[in-house]
Amino acid sequence: MDHRQLNRRSWAMVGLLALVLLFMSFVLYDTQIINGKYWASRSTNKITEIEQVSSARGQILDRYGRVLVANHTTYEVTLNTSAMGKNRNQVLTDLIQIARRSGVTWADNLSITPEEPFRYTRDDPFFAVSVGEDGTEKKTLTRLGRLSIKMKWIDGDPTAPDAKVELPSAQELLKRMAKTFDIPEDTAPGEARALAGVIYELYLRSKDIYWTPYVFAQDVDIDFISRVKERGLAGVNIDAVSTRSYNTDYAAQLLGPVGLMNEKEWEYYQTVDEDNDGKPDYQINDTVGKDGAELAFESYLRGAPGKRQVDRDVSGRVMGETWITPPEPGDNVILTVDIDLQKAVEDIMANAIPQLKSKEVEGAACVVLDIKNAEVLAAASYPTFTLDTYYQDYNKYASNPLHPFINRTTMGLYPPGSTFKMVTAIAGLESGEVTPQTKILGNGVYDYYGPNGPQCWIYRQYRGKHGPQNVTDAIKNSCNIYFFDVGRRVGIEKLQEYAAKFGLGEPTGIELPEKRGVMAGPEYTEKMGGKWFKGNTLSVAIGQESSQFTPIQLANYIATLVNGGTRNAAHILKEVKSHDFSEVVHTYEPEVLSEINIKPANLEAVKAGMLKLTTEGSVARYFQDLPVKVGAKTGSAQVNVQTESNAVFVCFAPYDNPQIAIALVVEKGGSGSELGRIAADILKYYFSAEETREDILTENTMVR
Repeated sequence: MDHRQLNRRSWAMVGLLALVLLFMSFVLYDTQIINGKYWASRSTNKITEIEQVSSARGQILDRYGRVLVANHTTYEVTLNTSAMGKNRNQVLTDLIQIARRSGVTWADNLSITPEEPFRYTRDDPFFAVSVGEDGTEKKTLTRLGRLSIKMKWIDGDPTAPDAKVELPSAQELLKRMAKTFDIPEDTAPGEARALAGVIYELYLRSKDIYWTPYVFAQDVDIDFISRVKERGLAGVNIDAVSTRSYNTDYAAQLLGPVGLMNEKEWEYYQTVDEDNDGKPDYQINDTVGKDGAELAFESYLRGAPGKRQVDRDVSGRVMGETWITPPEPGDNVILTVDIDLQKAVEDIMANAIPQLKSKEVEGAACVVLDIKNAEVLAAASYPTFTLDTYYQDYNKYASNPLHPFINRTTMGLYPPGSTFKMVTAIAGLESGEVTPQTKILGNGVYDYYGPNGPQCWIYRQYRGKHGPQNVTDAIKNSCNIYFFDVGRRVGIEKLQEYAAKFGLGEPTGIELPEKRGVMAGPEYTEKMGGKWFKGNTLSVAIGQESSQFTPIQLANYIATLVNGGTRNAAHILKEVKSHDFSEVVHTYEPEVLSEINIKPANLEAVKAGMLKLTTEGSVARYFQDLPVKVGAKTGSAQVNVQTESNAVFVCFAPYDNPQIAIALVVEKGGSGSELGRIAADILKYYFSAEETREDILTENTMVR
């Protein structure tokens, strides 16, 4: 190689290196000398925040390990206006434009149309009108109305008596809002409306009108996230959140929804300190169980939140993140419920109830219990709803007059009708007032207190009489005269005593919210302003008067009866496993609530009457083809003289070795005997599926 050529290359390298050094020197001079104060302030004005990070909720599984509720990760957009500073409106405008280009829908509940000509989206945007029980109209301020008064967009309260407040048009209200929100007058109308809608949501929270934290958009995609990150919008936070996903459309009332805390829940959860560190673990924007298993087992499902340090510069941009303590996922809850049986029960009810003879049918409920331990195998409430679309369809469900959100199995109260007669029978037999052989003449009218006494159903409907009845025949024929007389002999105190032992009008122990119910008697009647007479005991003895019980109480009453008198606490929790299923965190411990020492002969006499109902009685046609014998009792409880009675049906099977008890109630369903077909279909499914039903999974395994 030529020596001169080598020298030229060397000088070229030296020149290039000199240029690089010169450039670096310039950058350093600019950074440290010319703009040194600026960059020094930026480096020293770092904002450090400690954020609490929610953990992923545990899964909910059925008794055979099928996952019912799990999680999936989505991204949501929240806003920190303090980080936006004076650039708030420009940041929000940029964010809205990105959302439009990405096809993202953002939360905007301002009751004004999004485009010109602007008009209100409801007739009364500032207040809602309702009609009270006395027929008078009542006006209640909406969120917009409350904020409008606070911000002086309207002059006074339009709901006040004799109020004469002039309410602005939608166009005029927007102008007043724009002035408050510092939106320039030359902003395009559509842009001004969109910006006002977002700032309106923020003002609702900052002015304590609406309590739930504002989420600008949920479940955003990667295109939207990328565009926001590229623009570096200060105060716009995009976080991964764990969202509930549902692997079943059934058991909605049992499982329950989750959601952001409301004010009352926030007050309660502030007192919950699982770490014993003196600080509440719950934050104002945490998601909690609202009902069902999600609420009942919140402490297991929630897990332990984590903490991380987030460093931001003065413009709000994230400079770095450091985990202090990572979040710990929640534990997995295994229920006693068999989701396949639950599905069968709900489907059978949905198909059969509209076909009942009564045209006044409203809601219904069915509970299937394990007789040995009162495990809830299925608990169906009709009508129901879909958890997956709970919030999207909330208004539709909430306005349904049949109230699908109510779990009728634990919260519905119903007179038991003739299904109560086994309580009266056991009270009479165990107290010695009657024996299994004692016969009472069913002559159609009970004339002990006079010739115009209460009538038996067969006399009232057909002018018929049952004739001499022992306890077995009286149960099969549902002879009112027999139970009138037994009830009179034992008295109201003894009926109340045995009803309580069977758990009627008493808490069942179920982990879900439940109503206690009412067992009729002098105390309750007088409390309600009535007067008690001796003859009232006759109505109580046949399940009428003021007695009202829940379907789960009725099911557990039958389970207690046929297992010999042991009343176990009803429950839906089987066990809790760690988040990775590696260990059992908690196993449900059976609890006996009461014991009744029923003499075997007395129990057999009562059960025999229930068997005769399904082999010789009014529902025999439904149970002929079943693979097992069934004991049952029907009931019809009058609501009022103008409407159909509530239909009630209870049963157990197999007769010789009872496994399950069922209670069915249909509001205004008419005759309880009509429910025999529904119960038979449920039993047919249960016992036909018994041979193929999965074994409970071994430790550390799971089926999806």
